[in-house]
Amino acid sequence: MLTGDDLRDLPLFAPFSDDERGEIARQAADLHVQAGEYVVQEGEEPYFYVVISGMMHVTKHVGNGEPVLATRERGEFFGETPVLLGATAFANLKAVTASRVMRLDPFELQALTVRNAPFKATILSTMNERLSYIGERAVEQKADAVLVVGRRWDVACRDTRTMLARNLIRHEFLVIDEPATRERVPESEHYGERCPLVKLVDGRLLVQPSTRELAEAVGLQTVPSTQDYDAIVIGGGPGGLAAAVYGASEGLRTLLIEREAPGGQAGTSSRIENYLGFPTGVSGDDLADRALHQAKRLGAEVLVTRSVSSIDARSKTVTLDGGVSLATRTIVLATGVTWRTLAIPGIERLTGVGVYYGAARSEALNTIGKDVFLIGGGNSAGQAAMFFSGYARSVTILIRGADLAASMSDYLIRQLATRANVTVEARSEVVGLRGERHLEAIDVADRAAGATTVRATDALFIFIGADAETDWLPPEIARDERGYILTGPDATPWTLERDPYLLETTVPGIFAVGDVRHASVKRVASAVGEGSMAIAFAHQYLATAAT
Repeated sequence: MLTGDDLRDLPLFAPFSDDERGEIARQAADLHVQAGEYVVQEGEEPYFYVVISGMMHVTKHVGNGEPVLATRERGEFFGETPVLLGATAFANLKAVTASRVMRLDPFELQALTVRNAPFKATILSTMNERLSYIGERAVEQKADAVLVVGRRWDVACRDTRTMLARNLIRHEFLVIDEPATRERVPESEHYGERCPLVKLVDGRLLVQPSTRELAEAVGLQTVPSTQDYDAIVIGGGPGGLAAAVYGASEGLRTLLIEREAPGGQAGTSSRIENYLGFPTGVSGDDLADRALHQAKRLGAEVLVTRSVSSIDARSKTVTLDGGVSLATRTIVLATGVTWRTLAIPGIERLTGVGVYYGAARSEALNTIGKDVFLIGGGNSAGQAAMFFSGYARSVTILIRGADLAASMSDYLIRQLATRANVTVEARSEVVGLRGERHLEAIDVADRAAGATTVRATDALFIFIGADAETDWLPPEIARDERGYILTGPDATPWTLERDPYLLETTVPGIFAVGDVRHASVKRVASAVGEGSMAIAFAHQYLATAAT
């Protein structure tokens, strides 16, 4: 328990009397932390911290790293800026050695600044210095971006940029033929058509790198550290990330395998407005990034750009692409679904060069001042329309039905109605695509009027539902006629005397969560709940299997 004597020789509290220091101590939490333990992580609710003893590092997650921004030792403080600005924590506070830290809630800090002028002057002066530092760091980090050199309408260049964006690697795209590009990347003039080129922060130049080569070069994990796990989670969407968080936090050796980037389809959502605990909404990639760091901090391994080629249901052996086999005691299938493709002649040729499935935030700058079209009336289409409306000249949503009410949440319909540059065209569908090297126009059929018009555009985003891709699973894992995995009461045939657990497949010890599961609720919150529940069932399975 803190006392006034603990604060007496700290310069920050010198302006207060002994009685006042005693009262401050009684209002504070007394935190004792070990080396490596976090006191606060960025994005959390803000508090004011003072180091009583030991040493702390101020760090921030940047890409796949966590650079140290500053050190806090006895008498130094942290957290005043987000508290006074009403923001979440800007950075992490992590113990370097065993330390003791005082924590005051925002109300107490604000009360102290009101009633003690010298204390207020110290806090405000320090806050101004730190805000200036944050601005300088933002400029430096911009200069530290990975450079991608290529052509706008090159599919390989787009895939490279998407991979970096989805994995939250800071990067900048440069068009290869422009003079400014040759100034910044002189090597580019020697490679002609060999795009993309990727120049790393350390100066290395990668020429047409594979996805895995690029992932390894920017510090992402692609190789498992061992060949034996308690739980292997396949798929890094919300359900898979939740399973990884809970698996690692409950002491299971946990590995998550994701073939693209953590977040799944939810990771491409520009704004999720109805996720509990985020009153102003949260972007899909921000939510995924928070969950990813949480899973890693708790001890889960996360592999990206790796896929699972097969599962041996009897031995629970998971084989990765490349032939690496991993043993595990339980498996959580969180593979989600894949966007359903639009059946229009020539669409394959234009996919990635004007025609896109889903809507990655990285495409936003390419829509500035443009007229863009979206197909679909669900929440994903509505969220994308809201996001792109801040960049594009116009956003047109094309739906086959009479209105959005049957397929889109009411809050999104109301938000779309406030955007002057968003239009909904009912009973309309795209029946043709035009363009040679990239999309130039679409043919839109108005079924009500019985007419077809040509609409100029170089961006068409498609949201027409999704399907489960589960053909690669072994036959022992039963699925319905559409490929969704049967679990719980639907898991037949079932061979054990006990009933299957709610999320258990027809193979004991293998669970399915999220969109890939038969009869699941297609919401981020439900997938997160199922991911955590699967780990609870995994523990029950392991307990019974051991007896």
